[in-house]
Amino acid sequence: MTKVLAVANQKGGVAKTTTVASLGAALVACEQRVLVVDLDPQGCLTFSLGHNPDRLDVSIYDVLTSDVHAKEVLLETTDGVSLLPATIDLAGADAVLLMRPGREFALKRALAPLRDDYDVILLDCPPSLGIMTLNGLTAADAVLVPLQCETLAHRGVGQLLRTVSEVQQITNPNLELLGALPTLYDSRTTHARDVLADVSDRYGLPVLAPAIPRTVKFAEASASGATVLSGRKNKGADAYRELAEGLVGYWWGGKELVTMAAVAEV
Repeated sequence: MTKVLAVANQKGGVAKTTTVASLGAALVACEQRVLVVDLDPQGCLTFSLGHNPDRLDVSIYDVLTSDVHAKEVLLETTDGVSLLPATIDLAGADAVLLMRPGREFALKRALAPLRDDYDVILLDCPPSLGIMTLNGLTAADAVLVPLQCETLAHRGVGQLLRTVSEVQQITNPNLELLGALPTLYDSRTTHARDVLADVSDRYGLPVLAPAIPRTVKFAEASASGATVLSGRKNKGADAYRELAEGLVGYWWGGKELVTMAAVAEV
């Protein structure tokens, strides 16, 4: 059964796009058929996977607001994932969808014809809690929250969790909150470890392992139009491979997700 995972956090700069791109490539390495969906008008996921948003004639915007079929918009990437790209036109999607009934379900309807073609669909939600993010949460089976390991980075977590709770009550009762994924993590600093402990204690939110390390390899990979997994062996790629293997085991192998707390107890 296809799993749809929304990667969401209304704060920018917490590695949502990096997580979608790298996790998608890691899942392909686990022999999964993967589709990634760019829901951000900035088109960073689209660009980081080797496609220039400024040169695209159609995008997920046309799928959501017109009669364009999602299969007509699909692009392939060097990492083996399929991509539903975004362009700046997506900035106007909220205004268009606002006038339509069932606007929160537009993405779920658009993805329905594709579900049988993929094992995993990853949604790169924009850094806001607008209609696009609500569409992502409504279409998803589960949500993952990338969390930069700095104090200010988790101030909006409570608001996001309230939004998730409201979506569970109104548009998607089966939405599962997988937990927070530590990103830009430096294990050498006490501050980073304290932030993760605070998130777990304050919000009761599982903090998944492994933590994604801070490394320049991610920026270098995005600039090349590929993911960090396509280059030489590095700790960032290893972390996403481990996360992908954990998700595959959780979804189809009946295993528990590994958390930072469980790792600390070993």
